[in-house]
Amino acid sequence: MKPVKIAMMGMTHGHTRKYYQTLIENSKLDWIASCAENEEARQVYELYKTGVPCYLDPEEMLAEHPDIEAIVIASANDRHFEQMKFCAERGLHILSMKIPTFDMAEYDKMIEMVDRAGIVCQIELEMHYNPVVKRLQEIISSGKLGKLISVQATNITLSPVWAFPWQGDPKASYGKIVPLSSEDHRFRGGALCDHPHIFDMIRWLTGAHFNHVYAQVAPNLRPELQVEDMMLVAGKMTDGTAFLFDPSWSRLEERLKVPAPGWEVFPKRMEVNFSITGEKGMIQCDCFGPNVYHNGAPNDRYTVQYTYFDEWIGLIDEFVDCIRNHRQPKINLRWHQETIRCMNACYESVRSGMPAKI
Repeated sequence: MKPVKIAMMGMTHGHTRKYYQTLIENSKLDWIASCAENEEARQVYELYKTGVPCYLDPEEMLAEHPDIEAIVIASANDRHFEQMKFCAERGLHILSMKIPTFDMAEYDKMIEMVDRAGIVCQIELEMHYNPVVKRLQEIISSGKLGKLISVQATNITLSPVWAFPWQGDPKASYGKIVPLSSEDHRFRGGALCDHPHIFDMIRWLTGAHFNHVYAQVAPNLRPELQVEDMMLVAGKMTDGTAFLFDPSWSRLEERLKVPAPGWEVFPKRMEVNFSITGEKGMIQCDCFGPNVYHNGAPNDRYTVQYTYFDEWIGLIDEFVDCIRNHRQPKINLRWHQETIRCMNACYESVRSGMPAKI
């Protein structure tokens, strides 16, 4: 299969550094150009010495590389609509970061313009390609657990704000400045906006839709942040499955401008765990379990080296297959929209102090 000629746009998202590795190493891609959001992003990009030319103007990038077929949109959440519009108008396929937008009217316009252009738009939710999750799905589908009763899941990490400041900016993260509640000085746009994975995964594992949610925020671990860093969400699916989610920034970090080993204070920088109970049994899984820890830089304490399977291989396999065979990816705009609706409902529940219907 002919490699897809691909470019990157933005390079301010937390997953950007992973793409520097993926776009170089994956033989199904030919990474030919990048376009930084600003000069600061370009300077950070240059530290990684990819050898791929970087521009500040997307029009200039396309003029220099008219053979570009697809673009990874790796930018702040509030930049996604304009960048998707740019790609759709030029017939460029899109691999978008995990929050297309929280504005549902804007989301509908995204779907419309992608459909009109006839392009592939895949949402980057790499958890679907994790082998632990795939095995978990097989076990559930087999009926070994019986009818599902409950799902408890964590998606907890350190905070990326110090390396990616837009994630602490309510407008850049949530799209507009909305207080958490009339009594709270903080705004929407924090940890919840960084952790859609488990909301997406419960739909994938159960095949059901969200019914209602009830969410609460705690006092911040990082009191200087304008956005929430601790949240707990309870709710129920339309098939009766109850769930309890923790999508928090509850791991402490060194406040580095450029992430590197030793960024984490606690040895493990993220935990994505599931405990699933059915009428016939229960199962627990740690999606990022097999890690190597060593005592080293920068502060002579435990540092983590991830050794788990690279989910981006499956993600890129699907993206390329969809482009070459004119298919729609599993995690497309329409699929993911219900997850975003649920996340908005979580914020509404925090605002009202009551459960929110979806």
